[in-house]
Amino acid sequence: MDHLMQMVLLMLEGTEVTLEIFVVTFILVLPLGLFAALGRLSSLRLLNRALELYIWIMRGTPLMLQLLFVYFALPMVGIKLSDIAAALLAFTLNYTAYFAEIFRAGIQAVPKGQYEAAHMLGLSKVQTMWRVVIPQMIRNVLPPMSNETINLVKDTSLIYILAMNDLLRVARTIVQREFDMTPFVVAAVFYLVMTAVLTWGFHRLEAHFGRYAM
Repeated sequence: MDHLMQMVLLMLEGTEVTLEIFVVTFILVLPLGLFAALGRLSSLRLLNRALELYIWIMRGTPLMLQLLFVYFALPMVGIKLSDIAAALLAFTLNYTAYFAEIFRAGIQAVPKGQYEAAHMLGLSKVQTMWRVVIPQMIRNVLPPMSNETINLVKDTSLIYILAMNDLLRVARTIVQREFDMTPFVVAAVFYLVMTAVLTWGFHRLEAHFGRYAM
């Protein structure tokens, strides 16, 4: 029993790294993804094309490759980052692209009549976007956001390639040292708990915003 508790405590330390990557990335990609989505919908052709190219590259290449590029290639051009900063940069760049497309689809799903009604009320384009369109977009994007957020939790396991002591790396180290598969089971439970909490939270949000559906 004591051995199991020691194992769990070690893995909790790894979970702190996993949660740090997840929480910071999630906080960053929400505004960045929204602004990227608005840029994709803007009439500025150069901005639109640049963001389209960025999203295509981020979604078309593996996250692991992006992690390796940030970690190994940037120092070659004089940009040196700590392990966690490199991981956060790669995760943020990658997930901003995915969230941008989710938000863009959510904005485009708002009926055109909402824009016309806002115009009739004398609202400017900026006021229409923030007071009318964005609140309705939130309701539209919650289900795909839930999926991507859960994917983000699971993708944090990729940081083991940067030799960071996240949950999965700690579990693998214990398995290799003790020839015991129990740490993998414990790690699976940890991931399931995290995804269960996120699933519950998004279900609550969908129920809340669903009350205002027209």
